[in-house]
Amino acid sequence: MSVRQIRMFSDPSLRDVAEPVTAFDRSVRDLVRALTATMRAGAGRAGLAAPQIGVPLRVIAFEVDGRAGHIVNPRLEVSGRLIRADEACLSAPGMWWPLERSFAAVARGRDMYGKPITVRAIGTLARVLQHEADHLDGVLFVDHLPEEERERFLAAIP
Repeated sequence: MSVRQIRMFSDPSLRDVAEPVTAFDRSVRDLVRALTATMRAGAGRAGLAAPQIGVPLRVIAFEVDGRAGHIVNPRLEVSGRLIRADEACLSAPGMWWPLERSFAAVARGRDMYGKPITVRAIGTLARVLQHEADHLDGVLFVDHLPEEERERFLAAIP
């Protein structure tokens, strides 16, 4: 499967809300494979959402601490316990910023064949799932920063 071009933070399409997948056909399986290949080829390589490669569908891929997978049409439930840690995005290469997120998350959705799946995550994987799910709603992690920090982050992007 070919590696795709990742859209950068300045691309307005990253602000669009992705559409749910309704048909679990070969195109969805090809998309999951492309997402995984592109994610693994990038620096950081923890997760990637379909809108980041120009596909406006609700699909994410992840690979963190030996756990790899994908979720189609994910729905997240997050814990009330928050933790602050550095976060990055393949759409802003080389940029890391501290951000508060829920420590635990449960993601429910479907696999590339339409079979229901549940991913229970803590720590870094929970952060990645939240980050990628945000992309599906047109939200960038910088949107969670206080205004002053957001301005500093955006000014620092090369």
